[in-house]
Amino acid sequence: MELKIFDVEHGACALLTCDNGTRMMIDCGHNGDTGWRPGRYLRDQGISRLEMLAITNYDEDHVSGLPDLLGNVDVEWLWRNRSVTPDTIRQLKSEDGMGRGIEALVGMASSYAGGTEATPPTFLEVERQAFYNDYPEFDDENNLSMVVHLRIAGINFLFPGDLESSGWKALLRQPGFQKVVSETHVLIASHHGRENGICAEVFDTYGCNPYYVVISDKGYMYDTQKTVPYYRSKARGGPFRGETRHVLTTRNDGRIAFVFQDGQWWPQ
Repeated sequence: MELKIFDVEHGACALLTCDNGTRMMIDCGHNGDTGWRPGRYLRDQGISRLEMLAITNYDEDHVSGLPDLLGNVDVEWLWRNRSVTPDTIRQLKSEDGMGRGIEALVGMASSYAGGTEATPPTFLEVERQAFYNDYPEFDDENNLSMVVHLRIAGINFLFPGDLESSGWKALLRQPGFQKVVSETHVLIASHHGRENGICAEVFDTYGCNPYYVVISDKGYMYDTQKTVPYYRSKARGGPFRGETRHVLTTRNDGRIAFVFQDGQWWPQ
């Protein structure tokens, strides 16, 4: 079993591949510099079916590769914050305009009740949960992010999309969310590591103490690098490519994979 976090610059894209052959992609950004796109990657791997696509955030950098994805593979199930209707997505994007990825997502969300199958797929040795604030309690894309919690072979990963401090605090009113936050082993930094994605209560009140914090970003942009010392101070650290690391970044480390085998796990 393997979880890959791809280098899509200031975007997001990860792929979980289970031992039973089922696959979940979390966001589907692309890399404009290298030309890497998720659909072509899957096609080149001989993969024509994606059991689930989870979208954490309704901004273009989380879905810029969606037209390519839908053009190369069959996506069976769409997992998203369903309090936000397709019409609402259009309304939210009206100020800045809709990119091709968001346009494709609106079309997909309009035709998928949840998926094309009667029941969601099963991912072997994986438990999954979603937490999100409802529209119109929040009316901005970042705080409407769907936080994805995956327990993979007993290891807890948290993908919070672009959630900002006020959105974190609203979700932390839920005991279930408090629990998954406190048990997180790998935290994907919210909003690509930007300062407005930090909520101190996550660490100081609810005890989040991951081994690794992963930041998906590109060269110096939006002050994302300024938060690395903060996240380093909150992580336990662990082995990574021959050294002890606390914060991993796609900017410096490229594609990051977490491997699960024989009751053990490690990043590479």
